Amino acid sequence: MKSDICKLSQGAESLSALLDETEKAASYSNLSKKDAGRLRLLAEELVGMLPELLEFSDGEFWVESEGNKFELHTELAPNEALTSDKREKLLEVSSSGKNASAKGIMAKIKLAAAFMMIDYETNAADMPLGYGFYSDGLSGVNSFSAQAWSLAAYRNKAKKEQSEKWDELERSIIANIADEVLVGIQGKKVEIIVKKSF
Repeated sequence: MKSDICKLSQGAESLSALLDETEKAASYSNLSKKDAGRLRLLAEELVGMLPELLEFSDGEFWVESEGNKFELHTELAPNEALTSDKREKLLEVSSSGKNASAKGIMAKIKLAAAFMMIDYETNAADMPLGYGFYSDGLSGVNSFSAQAWSLAAYRNKAKKEQSEKWDELERSIIANIADEVLVGIQGKKVEIIVKKSF
């Protein structure tokens, strides 16, 4: 089942609609109060990072569910606010390596989405981002037109290294609740998919 599609903007109203749509999907699927709360927490994590991304993109949000499997979909299309100056600034951050210092998993997910929006015409996987958190999470995913950033791939690498990345994951709400988070390019849009089975 696919929920209604919410148009996203920086305003609190559209972000509140995202939470309402998530709660409706949980209710229609008869999730327990505890599981509905977890699904809402995942949606709240998205709400926390979206305002910055919506400064230079138009967005849509919906929930897909089948039985006890849920996917929170956020689709972002760069708009006229993503000027060449803004692209250059984002590229400078990515090529300087400063992206590696992004604190928290949600900051890393947000940066992965921003980097992919810089120039979706040039395959994002071919951009000069082959280090730090970005390359640690790259993975081939059939549903996207290029490689995607994957929380599961990032988690697996961090677990092997048992580094500060692993400590960061253990403190993260989304890393502890979501089964997977994917950030990838679909046509001229960047999609963030949060997956959770109950």
